Amino acid sequence: MALRIGILLYDGFDLIDSGGPYEVFLTASRIAERDGDDSLYDVVLLSPTGADVTAFGGMTVTGTVAARDAGALHTLIVPGLVDIAAARRSAEVGAALSTLAATAQTVASVCTGAFLVADQGLLDGKAATTHWEDVALLAAEGRIGEGVEGVRWVDNGAVVTSGGLTSGMHMALHLVDRDFGVQTARRTARQLDLDWDPSPAR
Repeated sequence: MALRIGILLYDGFDLIDSGGPYEVFLTASRIAERDGDDSLYDVVLLSPTGADVTAFGGMTVTGTVAARDAGALHTLIVPGLVDIAAARRSAEVGAALSTLAATAQTVASVCTGAFLVADQGLLDGKAATTHWEDVALLAAEGRIGEGVEGVRWVDNGAVVTSGGLTSGMHMALHLVDRDFGVQTARRTARQLDLDWDPSPAR
């Protein structure tokens, strides 16, 4: 059975934070299907209420599933955004993340999405990373155990955080490695024409 991946979208989210992992999971599935195997992932785009959401820069995404209707997830992806304060102030975003994280086996943030995950208490006492400009700020808030610089992702098992922007693709490949093995991740990276290393270090 395909693993269900939910990507939480909300107004102002960064496209590459969500679109990068989206392509990784779809590509891994496409390779498996091309080999005659079952699809590896079922990827669903979520939003707090199921309404359209507008990314930073103005692109609008339609046809999202409301967080309350998502069902249990294998992995929840939480993208970041430029105006992180706006998302942190949103009761709808916080409630959606709380609902989704409660049933997800793994919660994974991209870039400044780590701040939203930290607000839910999911990073309490844990090492974490985010965009290199914001690692010190995340650590200074006192909601994490340690801010880690110079890595593409930090894996705490049930919670994974990644660095900025394209680091989300590298983290998603790491999740493919966790789920289906390093060779599947390498083949996916090759198909994406992405230079990927199974080590989180840059």
